[in-house]
Amino acid sequence: MYKRFFKRLIDIVLSLLGMIMLAIPMFIITILIKIDSPGPVLFKQKRIGIHKTHFNILKYRTMRTDTPHDMPTHLLKNPEQWITRMGKFLRRTSLDELPQIFNIFTGKMSIIGPRPALWNQDDLIIERDKYGANNIRPGLTGWAQINGRDTVEIPDKARYDGEYAKNIGIKMDWKCFWRTVRVVLLHDGVIEGGTGGLKKEKGEKKGAVTK
Repeated sequence: MYKRFFKRLIDIVLSLLGMIMLAIPMFIITILIKIDSPGPVLFKQKRIGIHKTHFNILKYRTMRTDTPHDMPTHLLKNPEQWITRMGKFLRRTSLDELPQIFNIFTGKMSIIGPRPALWNQDDLIIERDKYGANNIRPGLTGWAQINGRDTVEIPDKARYDGEYAKNIGIKMDWKCFWRTVRVVLLHDGVIEGGTGGLKKEKGEKKGAVTK
């Protein structure tokens, strides 16, 4: 009953409240983005939704308009060079994700669920297929995000998503929600460069040559 009815009802109610309560902060962010760099305020990108359907995810634009399109951040060479000044703040605080409350309200996403993969992120999509994680609505935050976020490699991330898909319930969603608050406030697991970033950082340090 929760998975089929109450989860969607909670998404609708909370996203509607979010749109009302966050209207002023979102308006301020909109102005700051326009002042900081030329280009649109919102960033739209094709992502994988429930049952591997496609939808356009909404985010605040955090990168320059000439950034390579449809490429995961962790595959960009020196991703820092593409991020705007305002974008660094938005990404660090996760405020760039706020426009996704509209995706949640329209039913393309849920508050809790696997983070939606890029339409061409075949490695993650294939791994999620093994666990049935592509058969549920993607979320604003999820089990993988509170268990390492950017530090988690793709196979482990898909496994976490599978655990969530198998154990969807009010207890699981409640745990994900409140642990997300902690992760965001403490900036845990945020590494610019994306998936598996912690492992990359350690590898670079081990391979560094001292002079």
